[in-house]
Amino acid sequence: MAFRMLAVLGSLSILVGCAARESVAQVDAPKSFPREQVVKGAELAHIGNCMSCHTAEGGKPYAGGTPLKTPFGTIYGTNITPDAETGIGAWPLEAFSRAMREGLDREGRHLFPAFPYDHFTKLTDEDVAALYAFIMTREPVKAENRRNGVPIPRAAVGIWKSRYFTPGRLQPDPARSAEWNRGAYLVEGLGHCGACHTPRNSLGAEKKDQAFAGGEVEGWHAPALDSASPSPVPWTVEALQAYLRNGIADLHPISAGPMVDVVHGLSQVSDEALRAISVYTASLDKRSDEERRRAREAALERARTAVALKGHAVYDGACADCHNRGREQEGGALQLPLGTALTIPTPRNLAYIIRDGILPHEGERGGWMPPYAGALTDEQLTDLLIYLRALSGRPAWADVAGEVRKLSKGER
Repeated sequence: MAFRMLAVLGSLSILVGCAARESVAQVDAPKSFPREQVVKGAELAHIGNCMSCHTAEGGKPYAGGTPLKTPFGTIYGTNITPDAETGIGAWPLEAFSRAMREGLDREGRHLFPAFPYDHFTKLTDEDVAALYAFIMTREPVKAENRRNGVPIPRAAVGIWKSRYFTPGRLQPDPARSAEWNRGAYLVEGLGHCGACHTPRNSLGAEKKDQAFAGGEVEGWHAPALDSASPSPVPWTVEALQAYLRNGIADLHPISAGPMVDVVHGLSQVSDEALRAISVYTASLDKRSDEERRRAREAALERARTAVALKGHAVYDGACADCHNRGREQEGGALQLPLGTALTIPTPRNLAYIIRDGILPHEGERGGWMPPYAGALTDEQLTDLLIYLRALSGRPAWADVAGEVRKLSKGER
């Protein structure tokens, strides 16, 4: 009995220790900052895709309310405008820095790791200060934060952090170029690319030994970026840079799903930053030049063969007119055997794209594809997905009909 009581007391002491830290006093946050610092912070905010998580559809920028669906429930992006009552207008730089680097809010409570502080902890003091300057010069918006739908106590987050969170700055690799190290800093840190492109364990932590091996995000599959990349034509630095700037690159598909917002942010950053991100990301594929060349040639041969085939009736009626012509001709689209959505482990991405289409942000130019929701029955969509997968040369997907039924019911 005494041993059991000691164990209970020990567990409670751990929970108390993990429950919260000391709060940081409120202040009247600065209202002005050097212009160059704010400009730098704006670019960093685009790289970090801050707008996407902290701006609800149709809402004011950075005023929160965006639902982030996780396996543990829905978490809502918070109001990070400089409103003193409902935003972070009373947060000093110390509190902002602690949230970014340690995952603690101003009052000392643990933040759910849907806020990727496990990546932001790698930022330099200078970059954290620039982000703070940018956020504190946005329009203050009075908007109460929505209550999260996650039945997990904050103390449990503290335990999670003790197991999976390692704070600290990213150290450069002296054997690599300055450009590669800059790219590593942006991809591994502020860009938090691994948050989507790395698989997670049952407790939601990234599997660090499988970094960039592909992950799941909001019902979409985020393809592997390492040597297991499913892209039929291997990515080059130049192709990645074009894709991240424009959402489209030669011999590669248009950005879709969660990647649309990522590209929208990256389209507004400097060429130097995009180049560095592309250099580092391309280096994750460790295949030799010869292996990459063979993969490219095989994909192009499949594309040439597919154009010569009549294909499935649904494809002929809905897709062939654009996709058989290729982008070289006016009104043409990517030859589908070159599409990554055909090669990943699940048909969901391709099904979403066919159903919802690909539309640029309102008032902006960009890649376009019409939606086929309502134009195809579940059976036709299933047949089309099976046919398109066959064009990839990969083994057939399992239970395509089941995935389409989930899609029709709004399940993820």
